[in-house]
Amino acid sequence: MPSNDAQGVIGAVMVVGGGIAGMQASLDLANAGVKVYLVESSPAIGGKMVQLDKTFPTNDCATCIVSPRLVDVARNPNIELLTYSEVVSLTGSAGDFHVRIREKARFVDKDKCTGCGDCSRNCVWKGRVPSEYDQGMSKRAAAYIPFAQSVPLVATIDPNSCLLLTRGKCAAPCQKKCGPQAIDFEQKDRETEFDVGAVIVAPGYELYDASLSEELGFGRYPNVLTSMQFERLLSASGPTRGAVLRPSDQEEPHKIAFIQCVGSRDQKHSYCSSVCCMYSTKEAMLAKEHAPGTDITIFMMDVRAFGKGFDAYYERARAEHGIKYVRCRPSSIKEIPSSKSMLIRYQAEDGRMLEEQFDLVVLAVGMEPTKGARALATSLGIELNSEGFCRTGEFSPLDTSKPGIFACGPFIEPMDIPDSVVTASGAAARALEMVWQSRNTLVSPKEYPPEEDHSQEEPRIGVFVCHCGTNIAGVVDVKSVAEYASHLPGVVHAETNVYACAQDNIQALKHKMKEFGLNRMIIAACTPRTHEPLFQDTMREAGLNPFLFEMANIRDQCSWVHSKEPDKATRKSKDLVRMAVARSRLLEPLYKENLGINSKAVVIGGGVAGMTAALSLAEQGFGVSLVERENELGGNLRRLRYTVSGQDTRAYVDSLVEKVKSHPLIDVMMGATVTALTGFVGNYKMTIVDATGQRVLEHGAAIVATGGREYRGDEYLYGQDSRVLTQLELEQKIADAPDEVAKAQNVVMIQCVGPAAKSGGYCSRVCCTTSLKNAIKIKEMNPAANVYVIAKDVRTYGFKENIYTEARSKGVIFLRYEEDREPMVEVVGGKLRVTADDHLLHEPVPIDADLLVLTTGIVPSEGNDLLAPALKVPITKEGFFLEAHIKLRPVDFASEGIFVCGLAHYPKFVEESIGQALAAAARAATVLSQPQMEVGGVVAVVDPRKCAGCLTCVRVCPYRIPRINAMGVAEIEVAECHGCGTCVAECPAKAIQLKHHRDDQIIEKAEALFAEVV
Repeated sequence: MPSNDAQGVIGAVMVVGGGIAGMQASLDLANAGVKVYLVESSPAIGGKMVQLDKTFPTNDCATCIVSPRLVDVARNPNIELLTYSEVVSLTGSAGDFHVRIREKARFVDKDKCTGCGDCSRNCVWKGRVPSEYDQGMSKRAAAYIPFAQSVPLVATIDPNSCLLLTRGKCAAPCQKKCGPQAIDFEQKDRETEFDVGAVIVAPGYELYDASLSEELGFGRYPNVLTSMQFERLLSASGPTRGAVLRPSDQEEPHKIAFIQCVGSRDQKHSYCSSVCCMYSTKEAMLAKEHAPGTDITIFMMDVRAFGKGFDAYYERARAEHGIKYVRCRPSSIKEIPSSKSMLIRYQAEDGRMLEEQFDLVVLAVGMEPTKGARALATSLGIELNSEGFCRTGEFSPLDTSKPGIFACGPFIEPMDIPDSVVTASGAAARALEMVWQSRNTLVSPKEYPPEEDHSQEEPRIGVFVCHCGTNIAGVVDVKSVAEYASHLPGVVHAETNVYACAQDNIQALKHKMKEFGLNRMIIAACTPRTHEPLFQDTMREAGLNPFLFEMANIRDQCSWVHSKEPDKATRKSKDLVRMAVARSRLLEPLYKENLGINSKAVVIGGGVAGMTAALSLAEQGFGVSLVERENELGGNLRRLRYTVSGQDTRAYVDSLVEKVKSHPLIDVMMGATVTALTGFVGNYKMTIVDATGQRVLEHGAAIVATGGREYRGDEYLYGQDSRVLTQLELEQKIADAPDEVAKAQNVVMIQCVGPAAKSGGYCSRVCCTTSLKNAIKIKEMNPAANVYVIAKDVRTYGFKENIYTEARSKGVIFLRYEEDREPMVEVVGGKLRVTADDHLLHEPVPIDADLLVLTTGIVPSEGNDLLAPALKVPITKEGFFLEAHIKLRPVDFASEGIFVCGLAHYPKFVEESIGQALAAAARAATVLSQPQMEVGGVVAVVDPRKCAGCLTCVRVCPYRIPRINAMGVAEIEVAECHGCGTCVAECPAKAIQLKHHRDDQIIEKAEALFAEVV
């Protein structure tokens, strides 16, 4: 195993857990020059995301999102996969850990196994073992491959099911039929020791065992499913190939009930699992897409729609899809024997007891720590909290109790995919701070074979049509499409693949290229937005130019939009393939050139997020310019006085400011604003203006951390009556004038105040918890005080549920209001009267308030509307910065080399801002740590003979790249061009062409659309 380098720090990191968080952390580390050992206890990586159907709110296919990530990890030469393995022990200290790993015997030689599946097909127990992948709704053999796109694609013999291993009574037909002779029943567990500089722990989570809630009937009634089982029914790769059918009779259900908080917010789980409300909403909407007439009811307590885009998604479910939400937690479910339907008795909001029949019931099960979490914690020597999750701190949210070991994903706290990805990148940043001195000492660059020159040859095109499980093949006749493609001009081979992006198929594609002498490749599958880089890299691995690849999107544009019209979807698929083939014949190789990278960064914003990001990058050895428009650092954290757990925010921010100002690699610029950005990733030039005038900062990456602010409006007499405060003002008053606050006998808090909280707005995420934090403070100061919280929902997600419980136990009174019946505030006889309609009493409740506290939420920082065009990055309609992909690139902008974190991205807690700032630092490090980068490829080029110097391209380019040179004609710098094609479309003289999308290629493709179909 690797030993220490000259610096005494090992340039390798061990990542424990191969789910989405573990994969993200591994890729960030490997791309920043660190060797990674990825340890996964299951036979394959991917975690539970491989079982999902689609993700919200973008409705992306989960399989298509996670598959490229799986392949990226498998193909990265600096990530070593240690699957079916577990940590035995850890010794040493930060920078020099020695980790002992036990690889469990899978009774298959993974170096010999080809993933053909013959062992499974010949297993005596074929179809008799409940499938973990399908949540027990289908059966597998004792010899099995976990799922079609498993990484690694290696079979495993289940020691608990195999007849030979458990009883010694099997003739082992699996072994006899195995062509590569990969099955070895003598295989034993083996232990290996690895030396690493840091460890990242990302073991994921377990789903609550719903059979423990006996009153809900799971395991007794066939038509009661868990949410993950329902996810498998929705999935094209599931047991019903995407058809929603009742297990009892395989009939389509017409009425479905979802029951929330199963294994969350109960006597054994004090926390909220954070994700259940939204995944139930997603599953309900998907069920409606499958069968629009389905009647769906979701039984819940509060809707925890707190993430970016979540509230709008929830409102869309109610308004557009007719999904009903009932505020009740049913205590039991009964089966009607004659129909196998489920009878739910519940209390309506008006107090009436009702009974309703449903064809299918889905239990929204919560998250629990992994079964091996306690053993893993013991092996690593780290502490867990009272719930069994990893213990971390508010100001060190990714640090475990042991220096050099960091945590991420739902091992810290229940969280959704975006937060898992953010914390994974953040943990990578903390590890990089630990091992940066040894960066690039243990890694090797990916090597490609010499590129073959086919420029003088006629096109030899291969067409590969993907089933995508039944995502495509469930609608489109893929065999017919492949057969049709085989007769098109230039096509020498056409075939279908179950999953074109699976690891085994990627290898098969390269063999097919050699076998048939292909010099062009077309994949008819899903979207190039997620998969084009994967297949282009496959071309390069096969010795071909990556720009000789073309993709036809027959999923989004055919099977999805014409799901009820298979014949039309098939014809359209043939049209798209014909067009792709026509364009492919005119494709030419394109080449990129290498440029050096400026390893400095600029961070815009000096709040907690900006300072954290700057400090992390500096701790990784990169120079940083920290640009702050105010005359002091600290941002909103200076205005807060204490955190939810009572931590002193001012003491923390003062120490953070001191670290930033004293760090030799950080240049702090106060009173400075950004006015322009030019250049490209790795070589940017940012113009800033401060008291000394204008100057230009040269850097390779930038992080936007401009923060946000508390909304201040005139609602409810704010600004007109001194007794009306915001939560931030109350917090300051509690700290500075506690006696004055303690005198108040009636304190009323109104939630969701301001335009952001109205229909079509957004949840500010922090407001409910902030209100309860201050409410508890008041009750501690004056237990006799009456504190009322008037809210639409109480969104205390994750462990913040505990503060909701504490507030109720201390006597805080909660009243709920509907959006169309907001509280009324008026001055009556000198008293400040708040009147709210109680949803149970159905009559107004007047309260004379000594203090009225408005929970106004967070709005974007002033100036985002000017900064966004200066940086050429987008913002949302609310004014927050828009990330590249809400799930998989939550801190990246679409413009490479620019990242976002903190309140600039969306409202969040201090610990979440810190985690996202670290994530942005890790993502920036993947750029700054590279010695050079490739530029060029798909870029615009100007024909100076045609250019009239009209300035049209200069005016329309969103990136301000074209300029007029000394000859009076337009000039486009290859390294700066983003290849968007705007200038090409607008040029009146047709003097500009976009490489890879030339006019003749587009025309040929368009003409093929109207060609006679064979």
